[in-house]
Amino acid sequence: MKYNLFLFDLDDTLLDFKESERLSFFLALQSLGLKDNLDTVFKDYQVINSALWKEFEAGSISKDLLKIERFRKTFGSHQIEINPETASARYLDALPETVVLIDHSVEICEWLREHGEIGIITNGIEYVQRKRIQNSKLAPFIGFISVSEACGFAKPDVRFFEYTVKMAKSFNKGSTVIIGDRLEADIQGAHNFGISSCWFNPHKMIGNDIKPTYEISHLSEIKKYFLSEEIISCV
Repeated sequence: MKYNLFLFDLDDTLLDFKESERLSFFLALQSLGLKDNLDTVFKDYQVINSALWKEFEAGSISKDLLKIERFRKTFGSHQIEINPETASARYLDALPETVVLIDHSVEICEWLREHGEIGIITNGIEYVQRKRIQNSKLAPFIGFISVSEACGFAKPDVRFFEYTVKMAKSFNKGSTVIIGDRLEADIQGAHNFGISSCWFNPHKMIGNDIKPTYEISHLSEIKKYFLSEEIISCV
């Protein structure tokens, strides 16, 4: 196999964050007494949260601010009188308990572990991400976890990847590949750092100027491409 270091994004690549997010949001708000109109509130939260994460990845805001601000803005737009700090804490407590696996994630990690080392690269919240991995059955196959919160820089910043590869048992750019669902964070990050990339695109979205080395719609397709001794572009 060409690669021996596999850097996986976590959310919506190995774990179905969208479903975990929905379940955790509902559990948190219901525990605080909000029962009505949750679908509409959640949709607005998703828009606000997405915008704030982009600001975080651009270095414009801190993660601590993001965690509270997404609830504060959502509650403000719906005149909900719940403390945003309390809601944030309840939500983050719920996330590790609502883990949903992406199809074939355990199987592909087990297979790749036989061929090298797997590292997790995530812009998420460190203690939450570690607990989610522990609860997901992925932990036995993961060599290390690199989190932007500990690094001080977020994907796609090249400094995040410089920090990450220091955790690996061995590192060579030619034998390292990033697998992730986000062009702007994962694939751009790979390009910035000068390593191969694999875009996990299950919804077959149209790409942009950021071109991955590989593109897959199912994690099981990794076997077909990574077994090749040569880089085969699939886009």
